[in-house]
Amino acid sequence: MGFLSPGWMQRRRFAAGVDVSAGGVTLVVLSRDARAAAPVRVEWLAHAPLPRDAMAGARVVDRAALAAALRDVFAGLPAGCGAAMLRCAMALPAGATVVASLPLAQLAHGAPREHRDVRLHAALEPAVLAEAERLTGVERHELAVDWCVDPAAALAQRAAHASGPPPPACRVTITSAPRQHLEARIECAAMAGVTLCALDGDAHAALRALRCAAARELSPDDTWVALWIGPDGVHGWSLADDRIVREMCYPAPEHADFVDALRSLPGGEAARCALIAGQVGALAAARVSHADLARVLGCPVLPFECATFAPAGCALDAGLLREPACAVAFGLALRGVGE
Repeated sequence: MGFLSPGWMQRRRFAAGVDVSAGGVTLVVLSRDARAAAPVRVEWLAHAPLPRDAMAGARVVDRAALAAALRDVFAGLPAGCGAAMLRCAMALPAGATVVASLPLAQLAHGAPREHRDVRLHAALEPAVLAEAERLTGVERHELAVDWCVDPAAALAQRAAHASGPPPPACRVTITSAPRQHLEARIECAAMAGVTLCALDGDAHAALRALRCAAARELSPDDTWVALWIGPDGVHGWSLADDRIVREMCYPAPEHADFVDALRSLPGGEAARCALIAGQVGALAAARVSHADLARVLGCPVLPFECATFAPAGCALDAGLLREPACAVAFGLALRGVGE
């Protein structure tokens, strides 16, 4: 895959997302024109398997195996991507993370009026750490905490050359996890020559990817459903006006079965469509088809595919381009090109 010129590279922002699971390591590299809120583009996709016993839930059992898999997925990276300032984020399983999304105004008392100002981060950090400690019940020195201002809102304001206070819709997403899980991943990445700059929960990274895909196909005021099938179950969200109206997780005590959980999402409102990502094969193993999902949700069900964002005629792996499980890595990289 070729790149036009050094000047062209400087005008694009590159970021990588790494999804680590029992099934292996998946890498997605995205780029976006740095001068405007332009569409994202897939630059690279790769997957490397892990030995069966390399992971135990969120715990990294075989660090050497994970480091080797990370080296494999980064080995074929196009030269242009490697030379660019590549922000790299990695996901943690939903069961090991606490993720909260709060209005920026709730944390930004006394912060600079312009949310692009770097001073905002210094002003917000004490409030973010206190909120993470409250949410988890764990002292902050035992936590790894990461946070970001919603990149979609930030890009919209940047494109409009806005000034003054951040828009009311701007939100801060805070991700907290036991420090030991993050440190293990940082160590494995360092062994592979990769520097991590952020962590995120896998479910929220997948939702970010699904929102990006929906923005290409749906009107802003459409109601739609997002579904992600992860190692700990199914996460679902009903969205309208780019806001989460309802969300569900299955299995959960409040739902008698999977169908009951699905029916809780639309809430009587007609959804335009549902986008699905993650380990979609698990549905087939449970004898649940896309037609079954469509019947319960009352709308078409479409899979997430990186192919939607790939340039025509690219030489990337066709299987990975259409693999719904790539959504987590895509969502992680999306955060990097949006910040």
